Amino acid sequence: MKTRKPDPERIDDDNPEWTCEDFRKARPAAEMLPRHIGERATQELLRPRRSRLPKEDRNVNQTLRIDPDVLEAYRQQGKGWQTRINEVLREHMPRHQK
Repeated sequence: MKTRKPDPERIDDDNPEWTCEDFRKARPAAEMLPRHIGERATQELLRPRRSRLPKEDRNVNQTLRIDPDVLEAYRQQGKGWQTRINEVLREHMPRHQK
């Protein structure tokens, strides 16, 4: 690790820059937290979180060219304008697909 002189205008007494010695003394959170907040709280903090499962019927991101006046008319209807366009397209979807 490179050693450099601290910029006197950027010195922060509340949060000083770490030295090589500070890095050598550092310990993982899993090792230190139980002493300060307890074992149970540490396990809760550090446990892996489950992500949300993906939907089976995800929408497809598709570029579609629409006349500006048509787009503006739907946008002026407010929140949910993309859903309304989807509903109109679904109503006029071809019934028989080859």
